[in-house]
Amino acid sequence: MISMLRRSRRVGCALLIGCLWAISPAVAQPRPQQVASLNLCTDQLLLALADRHQIASLSRLARDPSISFMAEQAAGLPLNEGGAEALLFSKPDLVLTGTYGQQERVAGLKRQGLDVLQLRPWSGLMEGREQIRLLANRLGHADRGEALIARIDSALDRAKDVVSNGRSLLVYERGGWVAAPRSPLSEVLMQMGFTLHQEVLGRTNGGVVRLEAIVADPPDFMLVDAGSQQAIDNGTALFAHPALAAAVPHERRLALPGRLTICGGPSTPAMIEALRDEVTSKLP
Repeated sequence: MISMLRRSRRVGCALLIGCLWAISPAVAQPRPQQVASLNLCTDQLLLALADRHQIASLSRLARDPSISFMAEQAAGLPLNEGGAEALLFSKPDLVLTGTYGQQERVAGLKRQGLDVLQLRPWSGLMEGREQIRLLANRLGHADRGEALIARIDSALDRAKDVVSNGRSLLVYERGGWVAAPRSPLSEVLMQMGFTLHQEVLGRTNGGVVRLEAIVADPPDFMLVDAGSQQAIDNGTALFAHPALAAAVPHERRLALPGRLTICGGPSTPAMIEALRDEVTSKLP
């Protein structure tokens, strides 16, 4: 009986050692010293989570204040212009990129032996939290990831249920585009107490909505990009249409800067706070 117990212990130890050997490469993955980003959203996550000396380069959009929430923080850092040749020459330890339209470039970089991490747009806040943790751990700064998640959750708690009576809201973008209900912004709006008007208009997956449909069945409120409130081109002229102004007048329109909603990440707590301020200032 004792010999059998000893034998089973030896087998158990052998299995445990084997498991440790199997997972040790992932656990012992070295902290990257030079990280390049090819995407606006990965730019912002990298700026928020990495040491400055870890950032090898950012995309050319990183310094554009009209769309980049972290434009000031990106000042002075190299830009890579998205070119594979420059990346291969600089040989970063890690390359961050999005998923849309990047497959050929990613495949080419991987063929050259570069470590590439693709981060897709958030489908919701849960995925956002997971993505922040993934990148923060990979960069060697897990505490910064948890701090960013805590800021998001704290802002969400303060904004929860600030809207009464389930008022309807339509997120309306340039050219008549309506956002899909499955997104971090939509999730925030629902937690605030809004009901999403997309479903009433038959756009459960997002898409273009004709002006006539909104005029015939308008939402209680509309959320628009703050930059679209002046008609400067065909995409923004729609917002100044008299029929839309009558159906959803300006006092029933909430406005947010586009740089707060383009990407999930460090802009998310600021987006939630700005939206809460808009709601409490304009809703009775």
